Amino acid sequence: MGTIRARLSHVGIHARDQPLLERFYTTVLGLMVTDRGKARSGMELTFMSADPANHHQFVLASGRPDTSGFNPINQISFMVDSLADLREVHRRALDNGATGMRVLSHGNAWSCYFADPEGNVVEAYLDTPWHVPQPHGDPLDLSKSDEEIIRETEAICRADPGFMMIGDYQRAMAQRLAG
Repeated sequence: MGTIRARLSHVGIHARDQPLLERFYTTVLGLMVTDRGKARSGMELTFMSADPANHHQFVLASGRPDTSGFNPINQISFMVDSLADLREVHRRALDNGATGMRVLSHGNAWSCYFADPEGNVVEAYLDTPWHVPQPHGDPLDLSKSDEEIIRETEAICRADPGFMMIGDYQRAMAQRLAG
């Protein structure tokens, strides 16, 4: 397989005071809250963006303890171009000592998460043509064919009451950002 050219896409950080940081990033950088909710782990998530083409560029995650030595970085995310690239990153990560591998479909993206050798969480992902409200996470089996993954993900997305095609979501978000 050829060279993979991953691109840094979004960052999530743990926060002690999410409302304070939300105000800071909306005021200082013009980010807009695009979604918020509770993950299965119980972590409160606030998704933020200033780009209608990106559901989130920045994520605030609850749970930052008031202790020294804690890494406030929740994850560092890199976009890849295809499911084949995602499979390759998955393989390379495991081959190079990554731990804690989780592979998920978020409906609007397919992702694999893993810890680097120093414990920082990294996400490799690619977008889908669909939007569903976040957080959303279903197990993803990368051993399936692209066609099976696409068919299964689309069916799950269309069953979500917040489903829309990504172009419709981007147009609505562009209007929200302009207004």
